[in-house]
Amino acid sequence: MKKETYRLIENYMRSCMEDSAHDQEHIYRVLYNALDIAKTERNVNYDILIAACLLHDIGRKEQFENPALCHAKVGSEKAYQFLIEHGFAKDYAEQVKQCIRTHRYRREDLPQSLEARILFDADKLDVAGAIGIARTLVYKGAVSESLYSVSPNGEVLTGENDTNPSFFQEYKYKLEKLYSNFYTKKAMEIARERQQSAVDFYNALYREVSTPYQNGRDELEKRLG
Repeated sequence: MKKETYRLIENYMRSCMEDSAHDQEHIYRVLYNALDIAKTERNVNYDILIAACLLHDIGRKEQFENPALCHAKVGSEKAYQFLIEHGFAKDYAEQVKQCIRTHRYRREDLPQSLEARILFDADKLDVAGAIGIARTLVYKGAVSESLYSVSPNGEVLTGENDTNPSFFQEYKYKLEKLYSNFYTKKAMEIARERQQSAVDFYNALYREVSTPYQNGRDELEKRLG
């Protein structure tokens, strides 16, 4: 990819990014992860991969404003239109579109091409380990969701089988389970290296928030007349 082409796509990406948990630095980390993964694969089309990485989250604003929308679907259409309007071939624009459309973790529409699978893995690596914890907490704060939920009897819920949105619920629903959901060997290796830091953080946080509830309720009962 020529530098002029890269700058064109990069500038469009920057104009679309407003979500603090999915900001332009997230885009660059995904791109750099993807390039690292791609070195271990054969016959990668870097023109498609780089464009798809740069544009994969440009639909976030629309989803944030209307949660019923899927940012992967919206972003794929926006990317296609942008590329066509700037003179890129339809086949190229379509391949970039499909990469973006299938990068989301919570979709049945699975990535098919090598470039789509690399993007998928690179994006998921940015939810793994310490960086994944940090980004999830930033996002939960931005949408005013809590760290955890409490049961009717006053116990802090682990997030397991919890329907109320919270950091613990997101950890159990997504973060804890993503380490086996990679397509490339390189991404799997990187994810495994990061996994323990996420496990340790969750366990420590759960212990620190649940212990006061367990001890404090009994003490409060003693102090109430």
